[in-house]
Amino acid sequence: MKTYVQIYTGNGKGKTTASLGLAVRALGNGWKVLLCQFMKGQNYGELRTLATFPNMTIRRFGTGNFIRKIENVQEIDKKLAREGYSFLKEVIQSGEYSLVIADEIFVARRFGLVSSEEILSLIQLKSENTELVLTGRHAPDEIIEKADLVTEMCEVKHYFKQGVKAREGIER
Repeated sequence: MKTYVQIYTGNGKGKTTASLGLAVRALGNGWKVLLCQFMKGQNYGELRTLATFPNMTIRRFGTGNFIRKIENVQEIDKKLAREGYSFLKEVIQSGEYSLVIADEIFVARRFGLVSSEEILSLIQLKSENTELVLTGRHAPDEIIEKADLVTEMCEVKHYFKQGVKAREGIER
């Protein structure tokens, strides 16, 4: 079976959620799945569920702190992103996983933790047996051009703008 590169991007809610829905579908078909999260260290309910699947591997390379501005990036964020990229580069070439999700890799790029060239290298190095999903806001044109499927989540309206915080069971 031919494999592809998918991107879920845009300013709307649902990029990670869409990739995790794909992971559940792949797991249901006996695939081996890797979720590699950049810049996320918070405790999310979906991770507890996914961790119960024997063919699911979850690796996280982020702290529990949410970065809003580039000047808030700390050395630990840089270190973890470097570790995440190195891990992902090794895994993507191995063909060990049928589906690899690089969650929030475009946000890591936006904060200077991973470069466009490095992401393009992942696409180039991808095993022919591995479907690669890249998520996060601000996917750059040069990477969109190399992808086979691109979905842009567009925010039309969001209750966060009325001050609603992330809710357990819905956003976390």
